[in-house]
Amino acid sequence: MTIPRLLVVDDDNDTRQMLTQFLQQNGTIALPASSEADIRRHLDTGRIDLILLDVMLGDENGLEICARLRAEQEVPIIMISALSADHQRMSGYEVGADDYIAKPFNPKLLLARIKAVLARARRSSSLVHRRQTKTFRFAGWSYDAKRDEVRSPEGFQVALSRRETALLQVFLANPHIPLTRDEIAGALDVTGDPAETPVDSSGRALDVLVGRLRSKIEKSPKEPQLLRTERGIGYVFAADVISEDT
Repeated sequence: MTIPRLLVVDDDNDTRQMLTQFLQQNGTIALPASSEADIRRHLDTGRIDLILLDVMLGDENGLEICARLRAEQEVPIIMISALSADHQRMSGYEVGADDYIAKPFNPKLLLARIKAVLARARRSSSLVHRRQTKTFRFAGWSYDAKRDEVRSPEGFQVALSRRETALLQVFLANPHIPLTRDEIAGALDVTGDPAETPVDSSGRALDVLVGRLRSKIEKSPKEPQLLRTERGIGYVFAADVISEDT
């Protein structure tokens, strides 16, 4: 298993040392940095899996740094700040931060948040990467990604919309894995047509899309056997999937 490489960015030497040492003692490779120049040097010379970025960096602004980094790459970023008001947290999210934690904080809580962000990043990459297999077979059905064709067990072609096809791809690439609504919506924003409106995981749009797909691939959409609801989580594709290159 790859050991996460974290970048601890803080202009206060004591804080930087404390965080670096704590993270090194808890299964990570933690590297210190105090400026945007340090960040870019580390990014240019080795793999960085996550950046802990203080908002106040002397003469530099962590929010501005986060915005510039996010425009160039997808490395996860957790903002750290003594500013904890809602509008200040929102400023962090608006520039692309993956999480925002206020000082003072429990180091164990920070570690838990780091693990959660890393897990989301790995899962998101998997959702995007693994869907590329050309042909999927499941419960007598087949989906030919090269031809973009879905066929029923009886051999009939079933027409799906672009969003329904993108949703099916996500599930077929991750069988028997409960997926949260956020994970599904995030994957759809990558797989779907960029001209279409992104799916809002917090509303009814995703549930409606799932319902439409069920109506086309389930024998009984009201009692789904393939695309099941996981209460408190989201959805799971409950069929074995065989993938083939064509």
